[in-house]
Amino acid sequence: MISCIKEVSDRIPAGESVFFRSLFALVPLLPFMIYRGEFWSSIRTKHYFSHWGRGFVGVLSMATWFMAIGMLPLPEAFALGYASPLIAVVLAVVMLGETVRFFRWACVIVGFAGIVIIVWPGLTLLQAGELEITQMIGAICALASSAFAALAVILVRRLLTIESSSAIVLHFSINSSLLALLTMPLGWVWPTPWEGGLLVLSGILGGVGQILLTESYRHADTSTIAPFDYVSMLWGILFGYLFFDEIPTLYVIIGSAIVILAGMAIIIREQQLARLERTAMRSAR
Repeated sequence: MISCIKEVSDRIPAGESVFFRSLFALVPLLPFMIYRGEFWSSIRTKHYFSHWGRGFVGVLSMATWFMAIGMLPLPEAFALGYASPLIAVVLAVVMLGETVRFFRWACVIVGFAGIVIIVWPGLTLLQAGELEITQMIGAICALASSAFAALAVILVRRLLTIESSSAIVLHFSINSSLLALLTMPLGWVWPTPWEGGLLVLSGILGGVGQILLTESYRHADTSTIAPFDYVSMLWGILFGYLFFDEIPTLYVIIGSAIVILAGMAIIIREQQLARLERTAMRSAR
């Protein structure tokens, strides 16, 4: 999906890409929900305002992400995207009042140190050329996308207490399509048949990805599934090399390794704490 968006990013505005990605995700999503008998129950909701808020944040995350992958090599964009779990820890404290102990704070600090290593070549803007400045703007967009994605996770966690997963996915696709239309005055372009095909394909692939992710959570817990997100770095390196002649720099390799290890440490720690909590609950019974 991301490779499709990157291929057209030099001519298609990010808002237009968000529209196609969101609208055509409904192509696989709607038949799946109808087959599962979840469509009508998902479309009816009393929480439209919450869905619109989640959609607005999701559109911002998607738009800044699409801008980033147009300016950055895929491995670097993926590596910066891994900041989202780290930012989510901070937002969980601010918005949900969660207690975060020393270990997780240490992981967050180490993870952000990895991010600094990734963006280090672009930090000396006074000596940078146009290409470096463009990549630095792309890095800022990637980090902004991570922040919006982390905020979206917080909003989804709140929505899950009052809505089903299917309702959240369906309303997000509909609302993000409508919100993306608001960017039309900023300069949409008519895509060529090749560009249009890639944009439609990005939406279909994104919808299939949402279905597979939703189904994965049906069969395993979050702590088991979350580490697989880091496999996307391997796909980013492979597709970046095959389709865009991109090779990750040493800064990206070292920095992304640090960020991934920090994120994995947080996931493993949360898994351990969850097991201890379940054991304590069983003992109390």
